[in-house]
Amino acid sequence: METHLLIGLISFAFVTSITPGPNNLMLMASGANFGFRRSLWHMAGVNLGFAALALVAGLGLASLMTAVPASKTVLKMAATVYMLWLAWKIAHAAAPAAGKAAGRPMTLVQAAAFQWVNPKAWAMALGAISAYAADGNLVSVLLVVLIFALVNLPCIGLWVLGGEAVRLVLTNPARLRVFNRTMAVLLVLSLYPVLNL
Repeated sequence: METHLLIGLISFAFVTSITPGPNNLMLMASGANFGFRRSLWHMAGVNLGFAALALVAGLGLASLMTAVPASKTVLKMAATVYMLWLAWKIAHAAAPAAGKAAGRPMTLVQAAAFQWVNPKAWAMALGAISAYAADGNLVSVLLVVLIFALVNLPCIGLWVLGGEAVRLVLTNPARLRVFNRTMAVLLVLSLYPVLNL
């Protein structure tokens, strides 16, 4: 890949990874509710799940979705239902001090699986493959996956750290409730711009 294309890919990966979206909002809520260390598996799942999605998209899923437009509608419906359920879970999360009622952060497998119904992840993967590996060349696809894996992890880590930073302010159950409900509303609102796959 030429240098200017590589710089463009790195920039695209950074901008799409650092901006608010379903993953980042859930990671911030996880950092606030569970702390950085307990959110590491959630972060790893987002990173690995997205890499797998981008790889599969690069190996032909993008062509399949273009050939079968109904698959986009099914994806949008599944994503909407799942994200509304996640927003409800975040809105009703208990304070960390509440013990078992506080729940636990998303696991590696749950976070990786979420990428397949995350509209922003699809838009990122399809956009990156279309722009930087449109020829379907395996080396180009693997480069896109590698760049995203390397750029994405520190970006999402910042969201978890941001959540953990506000954790001190959220020791009051009322403030935590407001924070979680705000994160839930933002998660629902994040559906709007990215559902136009």
